[in-house]
Order: sequence, then structure tokens, then C-alpha cells
Amino acid sequence: MSLPFFRRLLCTLALTVLWCLAPSRLAAELVWTPDTGWRVEGGALAGVVGVEGRTALDLMNRARDRENRGDVTGAIKLYNQVAKRYNNSIYAPEALYRVGQLHLRRQQLVKSFNSFQQVLSRYPNTDRFNEIIGEQYRIASSMLDGARNRSWGWLPSFTQRNRAIEFFEIILFNAPFSDYAPLALMNIARGHQRMGQQEEAIYALDRMINTYPQSLLAPDAYLKLAETHASLVQGPYYDQASTKEAITYFQDFMILFPSDPGIGDSEKGLQAMRTMLAESKIKMADFYFYKRDNYTAARVFYNEAITVEPNSPAADLARQRLAAVERKAAAIQPAPVGEPGDAAPAAPAKKKRFFFF
Repeated sequence: MSLPFFRRLLCTLALTVLWCLAPSRLAAELVWTPDTGWRVEGGALAGVVGVEGRTALDLMNRARDRENRGDVTGAIKLYNQVAKRYNNSIYAPEALYRVGQLHLRRQQLVKSFNSFQQVLSRYPNTDRFNEIIGEQYRIASSMLDGARNRSWGWLPSFTQRNRAIEFFEIILFNAPFSDYAPLALMNIARGHQRMGQQEEAIYALDRMINTYPQSLLAPDAYLKLAETHASLVQGPYYDQASTKEAITYFQDFMILFPSDPGIGDSEKGLQAMRTMLAESKIKMADFYFYKRDNYTAARVFYNEAITVEPNSPAADLARQRLAAVERKAAAIQPAPVGEPGDAAPAAPAKKKRFFFF
């Protein structure tokens, strides 16, 4: 066996052993301590550092030193250099994470969120995944509640609730199966409601109950969906599509969550919506009764009003109007035809005359 062949065989065996090692042993971890600074711990290749690795490590230590001395701007610049020049190194995700934390310290909420997002986009397998999702959620929540982004770290801008809603959508995309996903949808609905965008809020709540029906937030979503539809009802003279939707969701809530503390509110809302629908039926029946003398249509709508909410004042009014319809209809019926023997003799038919020319 020749020496070169033997060397190649040893290299192949060594690589095979490294490949078969457990992932936890291959994975390296970046650790910082005040005494040693940044260093790589763990993993089979933890001690293998080239020239570029040493340069990146030096930049990381200088950045952390400036961070500790309060030079936030200088630290951000050095961390960004690491993330840009050594984007394939173990230091890049940590550098972007530190940039996000420093922006957050200066209340630069948008830049902080975007820095965290870069970590997730470039390094989706980062060990800080859940931690970053939590930071993003807190940023979006604070902006939705009125926190102002500070430009250059000191100049407050206007409230940006629409940007907060965009951030929640990004969180939902990043972690659709996490505990933050249903919370994000509920906050999206809340944000749209605060801005008076009820249709968008309904869409977000509908996504919530269909995508996460087993979530602990599902009862709240059903109830808020019913209440949001109810808020769109304008009165008995207008279209009742929202009223019917509200009735449906109030009923669904009561069937699916009978022991929920919101049952009392749901019962009140359901009764109010049924009363509204019954009053709308009465308005339509009144139109046919008083304006068109269409007693058949009036009977239909008065009966529908009674069926919708039989024990309501609207149902009592519908019964009174229905009785009035029957009295008026009976008053205008033609006199009944008598017996055949009592009938007056019919007038003789005129003879037809034909003229021939």
C-alpha cells in the first residue's frame, strides 16, 4: 500500500468520524464574558479559527467594549461590519442581534425590528429564534399602544399603528406555529379596530378562529367577531347582513364555549341583534301594508318578525299589526255569492247581425 493512498484513506476516515458525530457536539456556541471577551465554545471545530475568524473576533470584542462604555453608535458600526464582511461566520448572527438590542436601547423601534428580522431571514436556525420573536412581538405591541419610534435615537416621530400591524404580520409569517401567532392576529384585529377599519378587523378575527380554533384565545375571537359585526349595524332601516352575521357568531360562541365568562355579554348581544332584525322586518312589513296595500307581503314580514324574537316588544307590535292586516283584508273582500236559485236572471245575449254587400 503506497503512502499517498494511506494518507487519503486516513483523511477519509477522519471526515467520516466528524460527519457521524452528534449535531450537538458539532454545534459551536458563541459566548461572551468580561474576562475573556467573545469566544467559541463547544463543537468539534471550536478551536479551528482562520485569519478571517480572528479578524471578526477582534471586531466583535471592540464592538462589545464600545457598547459597555456607552458608545452605542460606534458599537453599531463595528457590529454591522462583522455582519457585512463575515456574513458566513458564527459571529454574524450575534452581531445583528446586538445591533437590534442597541437600536432598541435607543428606542429606534423600526431599526431594531428590522435588525432582528435580518437575523431570522439570514440565519433561520439561530438559537435565538424564540428570543427574537419575543422581542419583535414586544416592539410591535408597544407601537400599537402608541410608543413612538425615535429617529437618530432622540427625535420622536408620530405614532405608527399601521406599521405595528405590518410587524405583527411579519411575526405571523416568521412563526406561524408558535404561541405568538394567535396573539399576533388578535393584535392585528385590535389595531384595525383602533383605526376604525372594522372590515379588516373582521378579516383578522376570521383568520384567527379558522387557523387556530384550539387556541385559548378562540373564545375571545368569536365574541369580538360578533361584537364587531354588531358595531356595523346602522339601524332597522338599513341592510341587516351585519346583524345576521352578529347573530351567527353570538350563537356559535354560546354553543362552543358555554362555560366562558363572556356568556352574559353574548346573551345580551344576541338579544339586541334579534330585536334589531325583528324591527327591520316590521319596517318592511309596514311599507307593504301602509304604502302598497300588499297584505300578503305584510303578513310574511310580520310573521318573520315574530319568529325572530317571539318574546320581544317588537314581536308584540308585529302581532298587533298582523291583526290589523287581517281586519282590513276582511273588510275589502267581495260579498259572497248566493245560492244558485236566488241568482238574478241573466240578460239575453244580443243577436249577431251580418251585413252582406
